[in-house]
Amino acid sequence: MFTLSVTVLLWYTYVQRKKDMEGFGEMVPDSIKEDVRAFLIYSIIATVFFVVLLLVILVMRKRVAFAVELLNQAGKGLIAMPLLLIQPVWTFIALLLFFAYWCVVMLFLSVTGKPIQYNNTINGEMHVEYQEGELISYFWWYHVIGLIWIAEFILACQQFVIGACVADWYFTRDKKSFSSPILRNIGYLIRYHFGSVAFGSFIITLVKIPRAILMYMQSKMKGSESELVRFMLKCLSCCLWCLEKFLKFLNANAYTVIAIEGKHFCFSAKRAFMILVSNALRVAAINCVGDFVLFLGKLGVAGLTALSGILILECVGDHSSVSYTSLAVPLLVGAVFAYLITCAFISIYEVGSGDITFWIYDV
Repeated sequence: MFTLSVTVLLWYTYVQRKKDMEGFGEMVPDSIKEDVRAFLIYSIIATVFFVVLLLVILVMRKRVAFAVELLNQAGKGLIAMPLLLIQPVWTFIALLLFFAYWCVVMLFLSVTGKPIQYNNTINGEMHVEYQEGELISYFWWYHVIGLIWIAEFILACQQFVIGACVADWYFTRDKKSFSSPILRNIGYLIRYHFGSVAFGSFIITLVKIPRAILMYMQSKMKGSESELVRFMLKCLSCCLWCLEKFLKFLNANAYTVIAIEGKHFCFSAKRAFMILVSNALRVAAINCVGDFVLFLGKLGVAGLTALSGILILECVGDHSSVSYTSLAVPLLVGAVFAYLITCAFISIYEVGSGDITFWIYDV
């Protein structure tokens, strides 16, 4: 119903904006034309999405119902641990602080080396250039690899903490006396499993670096390489991208096994791999449907933001959209920001429901 309401409102707004455009006669500003065209595109996309969504729900209603039940269980876990919703904020702050530190070190590296003084014979000005030594070039590689590794490590720590907290809640029989285990699991991570998480994130780094090199090669060789070379580079990049996604999925489940059984990373990854392979079709089907349901939730928040923006811009001021030159651009920007913020917080639901799915087949 929400998708239908957004679709109807977009078509209604398009009709109203078109009537406003006709009121200008032949002297229609280009911004008004672009606004009307943008609302027409939004309305068509919303209509197509609504039809596809309706067909998917009718065809896969049982699997959708099961995925919704998994998300419902994950939601109950978050109700019991509301502070878990703050985890993306702490992760973002940690990434921001690390990136600031990384930039400061990069500035120091850029001015590290042997200073060489140059004098301008024309105007008498003098400038100094730092010539890098061989050791500094190695530090650049070390610094770049460290950026990727530590960023993946911080994200992996968030996955471990969320998975461990959801596991504690899921396997607790008396949930009425359940207390939030966030701080306990953070201490558990720091004391026992920092190495496992660091090793898992390092594996992801080993895949990201060759992929980044291939992308750099593609950008440098753009327009000069042959069709065969371009095709091979794209195929290699695609294979590495698929491998990276698979390893991230395997690592997430391995962290779940580590949180439950307390084993090292290699044992946990092997156990997670065997469980996933033995239930590959069912896990793939449930994960695809679950990801689709979560995607609908993200679009729902973005659509609600756009809906609220339309109502606010239509009602505030002169109670008419004519006073605004363009509604499409601010609504699109607001919807995109709402979608990105929702992705950060719904990732907790994604980890929680994925862990519950894994435990169902593990048991």
